[in-house]
Amino acid sequence: MSSEPRTFGLEEEFVFLDPETLRPADVAAGAFRSLSGRAALKPITHREFLASQVEHASTVFTSMEEAHTALVAFRRELAAEAGRLGVNVASIGAPPDAQAFPTVTDLPRYLRIVDDMGGVIADHQIQGLHVHVGIPDHEAGVRALNVSRTWLPFFSALTGNSPIWRGHDTGYESWRNVAQRRWTTTGCPPVFRDGADYDRRLERLIGIGGMKDRAIIMWNARLSPHVPTLEIRVADAQLEAWSSVLLAALCRALVSCVVDEGLGRARSVQPTDESAPGPELLNASLLHSAHSGLSAEVLDPVLAELRPAEETLERALRVLQPALEASGDLELVRDGFERLLRDGTGAARQRTAFAANGLPGLRALYEPTFAASR
Repeated sequence: MSSEPRTFGLEEEFVFLDPETLRPADVAAGAFRSLSGRAALKPITHREFLASQVEHASTVFTSMEEAHTALVAFRRELAAEAGRLGVNVASIGAPPDAQAFPTVTDLPRYLRIVDDMGGVIADHQIQGLHVHVGIPDHEAGVRALNVSRTWLPFFSALTGNSPIWRGHDTGYESWRNVAQRRWTTTGCPPVFRDGADYDRRLERLIGIGGMKDRAIIMWNARLSPHVPTLEIRVADAQLEAWSSVLLAALCRALVSCVVDEGLGRARSVQPTDESAPGPELLNASLLHSAHSGLSAEVLDPVLAELRPAEETLERALRVLQPALEASGDLELVRDGFERLLRDGTGAARQRTAFAANGLPGLRALYEPTFAASR
């Protein structure tokens, strides 16, 4: 096993909102200019697809505490910019209301995507959380990607945070994951034989259905086209930084179980060959999790069958425990699971706030949670 904890990073997408309507506010260019003008923030502040969005692409971390501190610090800077611009900012998978068609950031790549995808973009007003976990090489990355497939519905169940769309409760915890199903590549990736098979099959997708390059492959997990990481992309943007870090801890532990030989846990974190789910079950389970989150049964990533949410959390903690102990993250994950079961996912909390007081209720939820320290 590696003597040092495996590295990881996070990408968080944030949306500026009109204070009254909670529709996207197209002020990100000004916020980006201000934040990227500071030496410490320039490398981690990025423009995003929509003119209402800014992305935090973190530095590389080895410690969850370090990551949490950095995420909260960036959110505080972004909240200050929102105040200066006279808008709100939120970390949510979709805005509660939206224009008929969004304003897209005026960059050639993004404008080309609009030309390629047309009407799909109307509902692509979404924000995600992407977790990157360092991998030793391409082959190890493909092994970890193959195993991660059965964990994607579980990760989705933990992280739904987009229940309100165009002023209505959708009945789904993650409307963002529903919206993404319209893209050419979406949902659960296939199984790959090895690195060469992965590269060959991705190359055959280029040029089909708007897939102009590897960066637009929209599977919920993939190998990053830019850095040596496995990228888990299934999660909505999270209300608070602690739940982003919780997902990072789980993703890192899973990858470590697969690729760190000293742990010897690869078989324990995946179904047996006989029970391995096909893509139809995994993609149905992704929609199931997007709908119900932790309020109903969840596809257990090891048993590959629907089980009660609390039982699935307990089994996940048990099989990942050696890796979580090795990285010092066991208590963080245990506490995070308890908090989710007690307080609910971001989606459950948004739904409660919306039912109680409509848009003002959501605004009252977004403001204190955005840069909360814990």
